[in-house]
Amino acid sequence: MPQRRDLLKTVGIAATGLLAGCPSQGSSESNTAANTETTAQEATAGTDSSGESGVSVGPMTAVATEWNVYRARLYDAVALGRAGAPGAGATIAQNIFARFEGASGEYGAHEQLESTSKAAYEGFEEALGAVQSSLSESDVSGAASAANEASGHLQTAQQAAAGQRATRVLDLLLLGSRASNAAMAGTLGAFEGAATIAEETMTAFEDALVYSQIEEADAESYEAFESALAGISSAAGSEDASGVTEQARAALDATVSGAYALAQEESVAGAGHLAMMQARGWDAAALAAGGGAGADYAHATTLNTYRARVHDAGWLARAGELDTAATMVEDVFAHFESAAAHDALEEADGEAYEAFESGLSDLSSAIENENTEGVASAVETVDTNLVAGIEALAGGNAPVLQSGFFRARFADARELYRQGKASRAATLVSDLFGRFEKNQLDFHETLEETSEDLYHRFEEEHLAGLQSAYENGEDDAVGTHHDGVLAALLEFESAHSAAVASGSGATYMAGLTFDAAATSTLGNADRAASTAQEALAFFESGAAGYHEALEEANEDLYHRFEDEALGGVISAANDGGDVYAAAKTFYGAAIESVTAVVGSSSGETGAAAASIVSDVFATFENAAVHDKLENADAAAYEGYEAALNDYVAGLESGSTDGATAFADAARTAAFAVVGAVDSAPSGSSGHGGEASEETESSLSGGPNVVEGVPEDADHVVDMQAVAFNPEELTVSVGDKVAWKHAGGEAHNVVAYEEELPEDATYWASGGFETESAAREGWENGKGAVQSGQSYVHTFETAGEHGYFCVPHEAAGMVGTVVVEE
Repeated sequence: MPQRRDLLKTVGIAATGLLAGCPSQGSSESNTAANTETTAQEATAGTDSSGESGVSVGPMTAVATEWNVYRARLYDAVALGRAGAPGAGATIAQNIFARFEGASGEYGAHEQLESTSKAAYEGFEEALGAVQSSLSESDVSGAASAANEASGHLQTAQQAAAGQRATRVLDLLLLGSRASNAAMAGTLGAFEGAATIAEETMTAFEDALVYSQIEEADAESYEAFESALAGISSAAGSEDASGVTEQARAALDATVSGAYALAQEESVAGAGHLAMMQARGWDAAALAAGGGAGADYAHATTLNTYRARVHDAGWLARAGELDTAATMVEDVFAHFESAAAHDALEEADGEAYEAFESGLSDLSSAIENENTEGVASAVETVDTNLVAGIEALAGGNAPVLQSGFFRARFADARELYRQGKASRAATLVSDLFGRFEKNQLDFHETLEETSEDLYHRFEEEHLAGLQSAYENGEDDAVGTHHDGVLAALLEFESAHSAAVASGSGATYMAGLTFDAAATSTLGNADRAASTAQEALAFFESGAAGYHEALEEANEDLYHRFEDEALGGVISAANDGGDVYAAAKTFYGAAIESVTAVVGSSSGETGAAAASIVSDVFATFENAAVHDKLENADAAAYEGYEAALNDYVAGLESGSTDGATAFADAARTAAFAVVGAVDSAPSGSSGHGGEASEETESSLSGGPNVVEGVPEDADHVVDMQAVAFNPEELTVSVGDKVAWKHAGGEAHNVVAYEEELPEDATYWASGGFETESAAREGWENGKGAVQSGQSYVHTFETAGEHGYFCVPHEAAGMVGTVVVEE
């Protein structure tokens, strides 16, 4: 029987049947909730000229437009999935949840959704969790279905809060926003995804109630929108990125014109337009996030090279070259302490960071003490925690780094075989086979999804064949299958961007140069030179675009990397020089090269992202809502323009930090346009209403919720906005674990009763004795862990302990503690 926490990661709640723009198709339960659980403002509801029920324009109208931003962002996440970046889409979904949780205040999106319709509130949160989990598992179709469901719940609340006519206006603007996502996919080179976005938007338009309404109210806008959607598909078919962008902009413009024609109150269309401008600001951040490799990927590459270097150190230690092995470990430690990857790993996964450093220390001690078993154990500890860090930093690009690590290890196996250690070579390949079967860093599944033929060729033909060839000492077969696995890996890497491939290439080449140093240490100068030449040949062959990308990114670095650094390794090996020192010099250039290539690549999407926000600025200057906002509230107007200007400047320098400030300013501007600026939630614009009446001071912790983190805590789990980090933690019986509030609103920690080991005492923040009591306690404000606090529990029973956070369970905030004897 599936456990509840597993279901949360794979499914949303029962389908409501609500598609964007189609409230009439909703379930009776959802519609009843929308009709009965409404705000006091609905008491003033009248009937608009179309005969639909409506409400007066006011703060709830602005809240409804803010909900439209959330609807638009749901489709941003799906669009990234369509564009081949589901990991980035999952991050967008998590960011949506985090912003929603922080949308407090009397007219905050979170509190008003809950009070307007509890069914819509709960359904939205659960469906949003399904969007995130589906994208995390690369299930884009599942994410699209969940996004439709989540959007439908928000649409139900919009009808209750702002009336049917205003909701139709917002539906139309949402369709324009969805169409504009095609430009994001086109910029990323995902033309099939762009066409799919246009097709899905067209289907949603045809199924929507606004379809016939806009045709009647503004036939010109209706025709322009349909024509633009067809134009997107045509441009995508021709792989014309600029054409896709042009048609996507035309589609959005058509919906804005149609919104003014459809709206009974011009302020509703104006506020809705501001909301869509806010959504486009988030589009820019999404585009920057979906551009493939970024700074975190460069840091992950550094960690990946450490994996190869540490395995080389273990190899030398087992060969009796203890001094060189110890030096290699010390050098990894020294490089890490001064590397940008140091802080990146510590922030991304604090536990992996600490365990990695501890493992390096243990490895040094084991080498010094000539402890063979200790060396093997420490190498495994280091590798395991580097894998965790790579996964946290590289996300969906981690499989390509695993490919580079495999390349480096295959080279190690070939060298061991040449030294007459066929059994060791076979064992190494067997280890790689095991990592592949376990889908470490999602390599197995990603390779299979990339190409089934490639997958079978790599695993069944060459990987299995290589292991057998080493075991049987078959020289010809070793050569055939070694070349075969490397060729398959290169083909896999070539299916990704050159920036992403650079991380794999740098790992492999660094591994080869340190292999050259190792063989030189073992007294084989000819093999050292030959190995360094292999690195050069790989780079000269193109290296899945790495060669050309580096030359384009930084020509001076390119020449230093190839001619001086790599050439220096070859010269040292040929001339009997210090190959290890030369390898270290090349290593520095290799890490620098990935940073340069990644920076150049992200600059392209960063420029495109800046262009989106610049376009928003130009649109605003000529929009009908421009003068309306300026006349309504000068401070809100100035704050909005200032935030736009700052956001553009930030994007041009590679930062998306301005997205939140712009979103806050746009939200305040929407409130100003509907005449309710004093009711706007507090934000960067300088205006704000009263703070939420329910503050964290009304919450209480209870037993084992303490200030700070106890010094004697053996492990610390960070409670982030909607996630536990790490999600899975392995401890020993008797270990004390502290869950530290690290971000977002208040959290709690509650064990799944059905997932506790037999005879384990129930545990939860607040000291509750059952899961149901803990859930009920949260509803009464008990068991909360707030900023600056932590919940502490000592584990006395071995087994797996599943747990969750009650307020964020729907978003997938679940975890596991594995307690070992």
